[in-house]
Amino acid sequence: GGIVLLAQASGTYSLAGVLEAAPTSGPAVAGLALVLVGAFTKSAQFPFHFWLPGAMSAATPVSAYLHSATMVKAGIYVIARLAPVFAPLVVWWRPALVAVGLVTMLVGGWRALNQTDLKLILAQGTVSQLGFIVVLVGIGFAEATFAGMAMILAHALFKAALFMFAGIVDHQAHTRDIRRLDGLGSAMPAVAVAAVVATASMAGIPPLFGFVGKEAALEALVHEPAWWIATAGVVLGSVLTMAYGLWFLWGAFARKPEGTITDPVGPGVSRPPTWFVLPPVVLVAITVVAGVAPVIADGMVNAAAVAVDPLAATYHLALWHGLGLPLALSALALAGGYALWRRPLPGLRALTERLPEATDVYASTITGLNRMADRITAVMQSGSLPIYIGVILAVAVTAPGVYLIGNWAVPDDLVFAESWLQVITAGIVVAAALGTIFAPRRLGAVLYLGGVGYGVALLFVLQGAPDLALTQLLVETLALALFILVLRLVPTYFGMVQSRVRRIARIAVSSTVGLAAGAFALWAASPADPPPIADEYLARALPEAGGRNVTNVILTDFRALDTLGEITVLAVVAMGALALVAARLPDSPESEEES
Repeated sequence: GGIVLLAQASGTYSLAGVLEAAPTSGPAVAGLALVLVGAFTKSAQFPFHFWLPGAMSAATPVSAYLHSATMVKAGIYVIARLAPVFAPLVVWWRPALVAVGLVTMLVGGWRALNQTDLKLILAQGTVSQLGFIVVLVGIGFAEATFAGMAMILAHALFKAALFMFAGIVDHQAHTRDIRRLDGLGSAMPAVAVAAVVATASMAGIPPLFGFVGKEAALEALVHEPAWWIATAGVVLGSVLTMAYGLWFLWGAFARKPEGTITDPVGPGVSRPPTWFVLPPVVLVAITVVAGVAPVIADGMVNAAAVAVDPLAATYHLALWHGLGLPLALSALALAGGYALWRRPLPGLRALTERLPEATDVYASTITGLNRMADRITAVMQSGSLPIYIGVILAVAVTAPGVYLIGNWAVPDDLVFAESWLQVITAGIVVAAALGTIFAPRRLGAVLYLGGVGYGVALLFVLQGAPDLALTQLLVETLALALFILVLRLVPTYFGMVQSRVRRIARIAVSSTVGLAAGAFALWAASPADPPPIADEYLARALPEAGGRNVTNVILTDFRALDTLGEITVLAVVAMGALALVAARLPDSPESEEES
């Protein structure tokens, strides 16, 4: 929906064209908001983050590929493309992106500290890291965009490796529950060492590539003093990253205090084959090499950033930015994360555990929606046909009626009647309509109603429209026959409406519908300056439709749908008449059952 609104406002569905046009009209801004909702959901941003930890049932290499490297980055890609153009133009863009990204980073990091499944720790950590990247690419500054590209690459390297290390532990120990894992570091030392390096890169410890990316991010944010809250939020999120990284390593490989776990799985686990460990180790090696020598990845990151924002061409990766505020903030985050892991905050944990889970909120929302739908249905679908018809008619009258009140006036050339035959026929129609209202028997009301239809057909004949008259006669005949067949199944006489309020409501609806329909018919048939439609038909019949018979061209080309509608009506009438005749034949199954 957002893409459609943006494309309509820009005049193109090309993303480059939309960015070049940069529309900021009301529909375009609404389209941007919708696109962001889709991007937030795709990249697991709060409050749509809960699907990602719940999607960990796939094989671990699949989780590593889809959830840490590729699929969840699609929303971030869209944000990164739009932010450099729209962040300066749309007043709410930067506050919204920074707020959503920071909340996601903090919620995901804190949730990771409360997990006991290795993959769920990493999954919640992925949510947190995605929030971090959204802050960088969404804030719309060239330096932050460059840092965001670096973090996308860094996250793909360390998080994919960590997912595969979790898969190795699961494969060898047959469990990912840290409450059972005990001392696996001694059983698979190579895996433990490589996992420590990958976790250190995630936490931003030098000289790994994760540190290079995080240092670039802090450098970019401190250069925008007005957005100090983004800097503070990223530092707090980095504290949580360090804490849940240590929680992951301790849970997977450390020896637990004696007597603290039951049914432990420990040093007796066999070592995994070399080929099994090699793929994530390769990713860890790239993390180390790209951290020590950032120039290796600088060209790739710079090209990606320039493709998003040309102003990012002047920024480059560096392992050392000097002694300054970014380095101090990195050290603060590492120290704070270690302290939080060693001495967790029980009060805060107890408080957050009482907060509802996002999945519970979603389930409650669906349940509430169903209950509300049941209540609305009980009121709106009461089973009363008069109420249904009254609501439909009232709505049908309201829309054109509001317009007519402000724009309709009695036409100057209004003619009451063109002949006495029209007056007589109209009188018959009115008399039949009144007879329908006051008839005590249903059969009498049906006959009066048929008289109204036949009177209208006669008016069509007097007005020079025999084709419409024929259609009207056929439809009325079939309707009359159907009514008579149905009357056998209902009481002979009408039941009196006892409620005075209901009688008044029916009279009001009927009167309003009649007056509105009549006024609309007069207004539509008597325009102030009637356009010369006949001249247009004559001028366009031959060159555009290839026909010299203008009447045929009108029926088959210019008003083909109208003709199709009339043919459809006649076909339905013919089939209905045939079915009625067949039902009354003496040798038909229906007649035998009735006899």
